[in-house]
Amino acid sequence: MGDFPKMAQRSKTNVQLTNSKLCYGAVPQALHWLTAIFVICGFLLGQFGDVLPKGHARELGLLVHMTLGQCVVVLLLVRLLWRKFDPPPPPEATPFGRVVEIAAKASHFTLYALLIVVPILGAVVQLKRGNELPFFAVWKIPSPWPVDRNLARSILSLHATLADALLILAGIHACAALVHHWIWRDRTLTRMLPGASLAPQRARRANRKTGPSS
Repeated sequence: MGDFPKMAQRSKTNVQLTNSKLCYGAVPQALHWLTAIFVICGFLLGQFGDVLPKGHARELGLLVHMTLGQCVVVLLLVRLLWRKFDPPPPPEATPFGRVVEIAAKASHFTLYALLIVVPILGAVVQLKRGNELPFFAVWKIPSPWPVDRNLARSILSLHATLADALLILAGIHACAALVHHWIWRDRTLTRMLPGASLAPQRARRANRKTGPSS
């Protein structure tokens, strides 16, 4: 398993799949941005699902909402497994030193916890209502528990509160990346952007074409 990152180092198109000391690889980038998209879409469906017409449209919205939550959990597990065998780039130096690094680790840990807990609570709500739980919109898992709608409402309230906290923390995470980019002028943001792994290659090609400056 230790050779896994080396085996996935580059694709035929010369896109770096794994992390380097300078930037994230294409796979971690894809996992990051897919998670962000699924979280935002799932949150919007959770907030405005009741606006959909009753019947098939609302049921479809709930199905997509739950499926997105399940996909977020899977993406996070894959991301953590990939991180184990392909460590991320070291954090960029900042004027505040270790303080920022510790805060970043704490926020990442909290984000990861919420990415698991929020979808699980949503699944529990569905089952405590006595409904079947659609599993990736393919299988249906019957509820193993007796119906308890009062408890379901309480868990739903906690689910909504933690979902709000997840979005707020993600927003702070995004703002921190912008601070790194615009104020501290480091690569924290750009190394997670698609194509970042190709930037050093392009720079080397440009230098070879232009040659040494006179």
